[in-house]
Amino acid sequence: MYVKHLRCIACGREYPTTPQQTTCQHCGFDGILDVIYDYEQIKKVWTKESLAEDRDFSIWRYLPLLPIETDTLRPNLRVGGTPLYHACKLGEAIGVDKLYIKDDGLNPTASLKDRASAIAVVKAVEAGASTVACSSTGNAASSLAGNVASLSGYALNACIFVPQRAPAGKVAQLLIFGATVISVQGNYGDAFDLSTAAIERYGWYNRNAAINPYLVEGKKTVAIEICEQLHWQAPDWAVFSVGDGCTIAGAYKGFYDLYQLGMIAKIPKLIGVQAEGCAPLTRAWETSKHWQKTEENTLADSIAVGSPRNPEKALRAVRESNGLMVNVSDQEILEMQSFIGRHSGVFGEPAGVTGFAGLKKLIENQRISPEETFVVAITGNGLKDIANAAKAVGEPLKLAPDIDQLDKVLQERDLI
Repeated sequence: MYVKHLRCIACGREYPTTPQQTTCQHCGFDGILDVIYDYEQIKKVWTKESLAEDRDFSIWRYLPLLPIETDTLRPNLRVGGTPLYHACKLGEAIGVDKLYIKDDGLNPTASLKDRASAIAVVKAVEAGASTVACSSTGNAASSLAGNVASLSGYALNACIFVPQRAPAGKVAQLLIFGATVISVQGNYGDAFDLSTAAIERYGWYNRNAAINPYLVEGKKTVAIEICEQLHWQAPDWAVFSVGDGCTIAGAYKGFYDLYQLGMIAKIPKLIGVQAEGCAPLTRAWETSKHWQKTEENTLADSIAVGSPRNPEKALRAVRESNGLMVNVSDQEILEMQSFIGRHSGVFGEPAGVTGFAGLKKLIENQRISPEETFVVAITGNGLKDIANAAKAVGEPLKLAPDIDQLDKVLQERDLI
C-alpha cells in the first residue's frame, strides 16, 4: 500500500513494485533491490497507539510496512509473535545484566525463515504463479513448504532444492508438507544454481531470499517485534547468525524503518556471527575487501553458505549500524547449544545459537561493554537437527531397573 518503488543498491536505478521484479536489469544478480516506502504517508495511519489496539499478533499487524496488497490471499499459519525473553540467568552466566532472547524457533515451521516465506507465498499469488521454488540448506525450504501447504483458495506448488548435507529432520519436514524435494548432490551453491536455472526455465516464482527483495521485508518483522516488545526502547546491540546475509539485512531494514517513522530513537548496532569454517562475509568485513568464496566446513548447516547471495546488504547493515562481525568455532557452537538450554530453557539448532556464541566471545574478549542492552535472535529450533544436539550433550545415564544402582549414581553426582 505504501511502497513507492524498488531501488538498486548498486546503481540506484528505480523500478515499479511488480511481484516479478527481483533484481536490477542493468546490474544482474549484483543489483539487489531495496523496497522504498513512503514514510510520511505511513505516519498518518500507523502509530504506536493503533498497534496497541491490534489483536493480530502475527507479522500482518505490520501491514503498512509490508510490500503486499491488502486483499491478497495469505497463508493460514500464524507467523511471528514469537516470545522475547529477558534471559536473566543466561545473562548472569556471561556477565550481562540486560540480555534478551528472541526465540524465533517457535514460528510455525520452527525457524525465522517463516517470516520471509509468508511474504513469498503472497507475492507468488499476486504474480499468478502455479509453483514457487527456492534453494535452501533446510529452514527456508521447510518454511516455504509449510506456508504453501496452509494456503487455501489458490492452487500453489512448492519445489525445493536442498544440498545433500541437509539434515534428515528438515528434509522429512519438507516431504510431510507435500513439497517436491530435489536433493542436489553437491553443496548449497550447486543447489542455488540449479534452482535458479529451473526458475528461469519454467517460469516459477523465485523464493530465494537473496534475490527476491520482498522477502527481506518479511524478515525485518523480527526487528519490529523486538522493538515493540521492548516498549519501543531499541536495544544497544542486536545479534544474528549470518549465512547468505538476508536475515541481518532484514533486521537492519526493520530497525531503519522504525527509525524513519520516529518510533525508536536509535538503530541498534548489529553483530553478525559466522562459523569459522564458512566465513566469507566476516573475512570481507575484516579486510575491507570484496568477499571471496569459501568452503562450507561447519556443522551449522543453516549458515553453511560459501557463496553468499546477499553480501552487500548484510555488510551494509553492519557497517551503517556501527556494528561488528565475528567468527566462532563449531566447538563453541556445540557448547552454546547446551549452555543456552541449561541457562534459559531455549533449545536452538547450531545456526540458531551461533549468534549467542559470538556475543559471548566478544564479551569475554572485552570488545564490547557488558553494561549495554543485547538482544540475541535464536533463529531455529534444536529439534531441527537432533544429531548435532546429541553431540553437544552426549548420552543419558543408562541403568538397570535397580534402586540401589540409582542411589549410587545420584550420590556420586551430589543429587541426593
